[in-house]
Amino acid sequence: MTADASISSSETFAHAWDAPQQSALDQAEIARLTDDIIAALKTVHDPEIPVDVYELGLIYKVDLSDDRDVAIEMTLTAPGCPVAGEMPGWIEDAVGKVEGVRSARAELVFEPPWDPSKMSDEAKLALNMF
Repeated sequence: MTADASISSSETFAHAWDAPQQSALDQAEIARLTDDIIAALKTVHDPEIPVDVYELGLIYKVDLSDDRDVAIEMTLTAPGCPVAGEMPGWIEDAVGKVEGVRSARAELVFEPPWDPSKMSDEAKLALNMF
């Protein structure tokens, strides 16, 4: 038996392999960062619609790494939006200012396409869409 085979067949290896992975951030810190990131996203508004990008449903995904880097997938209300080149930077600036975030990167995606069903009730109320 080779050294690699003995390691991978050991009981210690099996337990470590099956154990839940621990995050470098504790749950309280993840919760705080999540709340603060959402609050930061709510400071960014679509200039054509008086509602923030979070409530509009333009934020599709937010990933927080153990190193406190934030990766955001976002979309626009329309692919031809006049601020398409600027809005990801606005998002990165807002989230990058959150205490404890090391870096923020926003990527534009267009699948699935945005539609009004992605808006929160708060956004629909602000736009009289009920």
